[in-house]
Amino acid sequence: MIGRALFALTATLALIVGAAYVARRLGMIQHRAQGPKRLKIGESLMLDPRRRLVLVRCDEREHLLLLGPAGDVVVSEMAAKESGEEGAA
Repeated sequence: MIGRALFALTATLALIVGAAYVARRLGMIQHRAQGPKRLKIGESLMLDPRRRLVLVRCDEREHLLLLGPAGDVVVSEMAAKESGEEGAA
């Protein structure tokens, strides 16, 4: 009885390790980048239940995206504001 349980536990752990190995080899598991992150979501606004406006910052550019079931559209692309400019007015 204990032998069967031990065998089942060993087989289950072997399957998990094997699946993780295969996923890594196929590129399904990505390593986290240690450097600074390049993408940041600035704001998000729901227009209606199916569409959303999202402001995405990548490097020194900001992109305004319209996301919806019919597809995604880049509405605008502009130079990103510096973080110090937002408070100055």
